[in-house]
Formats: sequence, structure tokens, C-alpha cells
Amino acid sequence: MKALKLALPLGLLTLMGGALAQTAAAAPVIDKGDTAFMLIASALVLLMTPGLAFFYGGLARAKTVLNTMMMSFIAIGVVALLWPLIGYSIAFGDLKNAFFGGFDKVALSGLTAGSIWNNGGVIQTTIPTFVFMIFQMMFAVITPALISGALIDRMKFGSYILFIGLWSVLIYAPLAHWVWSANGWLFARGVLDFAGGTVVHIAAGISALVAVLILGPRSSGSQRAAVPHNIPFVLLGAALLWFGWFGFNAGSELAADGVAGLAFINTAIAPGVAMLAWLLCEVVRGQRPSAVGAATGAVVGLVAITPACAYVGPVASMAIGAIAAVCSFLVVQLKHRLAADDALDVFACHGVGGIVGAILTGVFADSRVSGLTAAKGLIDGNPAQIVTQLVGVGVTILFCAVGTATLMFIIKAVMGVRVSAQEESMGLDVSSHAEDGYNNGDFGYATNGKSGSIDSPVILSANAND
Repeated sequence: MKALKLALPLGLLTLMGGALAQTAAAAPVIDKGDTAFMLIASALVLLMTPGLAFFYGGLARAKTVLNTMMMSFIAIGVVALLWPLIGYSIAFGDLKNAFFGGFDKVALSGLTAGSIWNNGGVIQTTIPTFVFMIFQMMFAVITPALISGALIDRMKFGSYILFIGLWSVLIYAPLAHWVWSANGWLFARGVLDFAGGTVVHIAAGISALVAVLILGPRSSGSQRAAVPHNIPFVLLGAALLWFGWFGFNAGSELAADGVAGLAFINTAIAPGVAMLAWLLCEVVRGQRPSAVGAATGAVVGLVAITPACAYVGPVASMAIGAIAAVCSFLVVQLKHRLAADDALDVFACHGVGGIVGAILTGVFADSRVSGLTAAKGLIDGNPAQIVTQLVGVGVTILFCAVGTATLMFIIKAVMGVRVSAQEESMGLDVSSHAEDGYNNGDFGYATNGKSGSIDSPVILSANAND
């Protein structure tokens, strides 16, 4: 009996110890494999911005190639300053607020190398918070850079820098909180956006459209001369974008697992089919299949599959890529009827592609393929998801349109947004940067005798690619 009395408490202690051990074992720890995967994904997403610079630069005029590329590159510097200071806190701060992340993470306050990202305590991961922060920063870099393609040839470089800085903090960061933070109100409504259909592409496309309406069209001479001056640059840029997009989409799973694999597969399939669809549209219209068309179609496919990449099967991704390519192609054909001078078709490719992709996510999301039970669309017995997606699309359009218009009008009143007619005719490479993209004798510079100092750039000869 005495032995039994001793055994009972010992047994209880053993059971308690086992329960505590199981609890401790279940506590999240940093996984080296997931962390390595996310560091690589972050680097891939960063590569997309230089890729975008080549893509846009090749589509631009020869004498604005540097300015066009700089409008992408400068976004890296602007967001590298603002995202750690304030943007990350607004997007992913810990305050339980549906519309605003708060200021508790300003300057990354409270973050340490050992802290693990858990999305407000709702969604647990196995990666350090620092890694999540830098991955999200790469998204915040490329999104305002996308807008630049609509603004080339006529926007002041300083005004553009101020615009993208304010836009990234006041528009992008709150929108990211709404859609991706577990406390965000669109997240709570069940809006599906795995990697940025609304937050990145619809936001950039709509903002580009509104911005050019306020900025005004290019001069008639600039528009007539606006043919792609370097198509190999366009193909190189599209290839770099596609390569980086694997990190963009697969990395959004925040883990090296089967869902990331599904996103990766769809990121290869949808743009390939979209490329074919775009070329077929060209042939049907009596055109020849073009390299620019192939690159553009692939990018549209990448845009469209982004919100759906981890929620749909490969065959559905083919449908999404093809439908988006046809829709974007038709909008490009109607471009001459629009009052907006969207120079490089940012709205048609990113705005329309993002809208189509977001809506079709509500059609094709299939938990039987992804294993994500919360992601069910029409084909998985949940037609209401289409309505939810439409709400997300509508809110994004309204917020970005109003926000962008407000910023553009303020900047226009304070410092102006357009270069002079003479500067536009001269080309923004010379007038804004005192540089010639090719240094091939197309431009001559009157200097004041000091190395690198240019008083009055003078066009010496015309170029067929002008």
C-alpha cells in the first residue's frame, strides 16, 4: 500500500512531465530549410525590379532608356529606406486593427534575430521575422516601380521619387495589411490573394491609369516616336521577371512544402500558355507573331496567376493564363480610344491581368488540389467566393484610385509633375541625368570645361529609333 501511495504521485508527475514535453516539442522553432528557401525567394523577388528595368527600358525610346530604367532602380533605394522605418509597421504591426497595422514596429522595434513570424498570433510559421520582413520589402519595391511604365517620357524625376515614396507608405502598406495581415478586414472576409493580385498588380495598374490622367499625355512627337528601341532588352527583362516570379509566388507560402511546389508549377504553366494565346491573338488580327508580344503575353500570364497560384490546379492555371492574355490584348487594341496615355500599357497588363486573375481565383480555387480547405471557389462548391473576390477587387480599385489622385494633385501643386516641352523633346536621359544611354554620337553636350558638367545638351543627329 505504501508503495502504491508513492507510485501514484510519481505516475502523475511522469504524465505531467510528458505533457509538458509534448507542449515544448510543439512550440514553433526556426526551420533552417524554410529559412534558406525564403532567403533565396527574397533575392529572386529583388531581381525582378532590375528585370522590370530592362523590360521597360527596351520598350522605351532610345533617348529615354536610362530615365526609364532609373525609375525602376530608384524604387529599391526609396523603399529600402521607408519599409523598415514605417511601411512594415503599417502593413504588419501587431495592433488588432482591421485597417491599419499601427506604429509598434516603427524602425523594426522589438524584432530580434530569434523572433519567429506568426502573423499576429493567428498564422504560425517557422521563419524568422526578419526574413519575412525582407521578403515583403521586395514586394514593396517592385509594386511602385510597375507604375513607372505609364509615366515615362514626361514626369519629373524628383516628383516621381516623392510620389512612389508616399505611395508605398500611404497606399501600398495599408492595402497589404487589409489583404495579408491576419487582422486585415479583407483577409477576414476571405478574399483570396496568395501572392499579390490585388495588393501588387491591381494596385499598380489602377494607380498608373489615374496618374497618367492627371499627368497628361506625351507630346504628339514623342508618341509618334515611341517604338521599342531594344527588343532584346524586352526579352531579357521578361526572362528575369519570370525567373524572379518563382520566388514571388512560391515564396509566398513561407515554407518549402507542397503548396510552394504547386505555386511554382503554376508559375511556369500559366505564363507559357498566356504567351501562346497572345501570339495567337496577333495572328488572328492579321499580324505576325512578335517578340514583344511573346514577352508581354508571358508577363500578363504571370500577373494573372499570382493571386491563384497556390489555390488552383495546373489545368486551371492554363485557363487563367489564356483568358487573361486575351482580355489584356483586347484592351491594348483599344488603347488609342482611351484618353489616358499609358505609355507601356501598365493598366492593360497589370491592372486588367490582375483583375481577371483575382476574379478567376474565385472560380477555379480548388481545395482538393491545394489541400487548403479555406480556399474553395466555384468549381469546389463555393460560388460565393466570386462575390468575395469582386469585393476585394472593387475595394482595391476605389482605394488606389482615390489615394493616387490625391497624391498626384498634392505633388503637382507643390512642385509640379511634368518636365518642360523642350526637355521632353530632348529626351529625359540628357535633361534629367546628363547621360546618354548608348554614347554613340546621337547626342552632343556643350560643356563648361569641367569634367562631367553639362551646360546645354544639344541633339546633333536624329536616330531612327528616336
